[in-house]
Amino acid sequence: MELNSNQIAEILPHRYPLALVDRITDYEPGQWAKGRKCVSVNEQIFCGHFPQEHVMPGALILEAMAQVGAVAILSVPENKGKIVLFGGVKNAKFKRKVIPGDVLEMECVLTKQKGPIGIGECKATVDGQLACTAELIFAIEKSGESGA
Repeated sequence: MELNSNQIAEILPHRYPLALVDRITDYEPGQWAKGRKCVSVNEQIFCGHFPQEHVMPGALILEAMAQVGAVAILSVPENKGKIVLFGGVKNAKFKRKVIPGDVLEMECVLTKQKGPIGIGECKATVDGQLACTAELIFAIEKSGESGA
């Protein structure tokens, strides 16, 4: 099941400039999701990272993978209208640069969940080459709640 950017915006609260998923290519609510980001030189981040050699920051690669996982989490009816926050990042490894013109293919499999806390195993590739892997810890909360 595919979702375009407008459909993703109905699920995720992220908006420009931090909406980092262009398309969900497939997903199973509450289980896993696969998505795509087309990296463009026109993105603001490349004005400063780095002007002489454009490279997508690793933190944004992690955020993009987390947003893919958030689609799987928030597409479950009982989570509609909630938000997903980072609880932690474990074992993040960056294997290649991601640069303008690349298509970042991401997937996140939700491996554990206890109450509002869970873990997603994520990876991102470009042209079949591994770009990043990480274990992302997430926390689900109602929109507008304040946390620690």
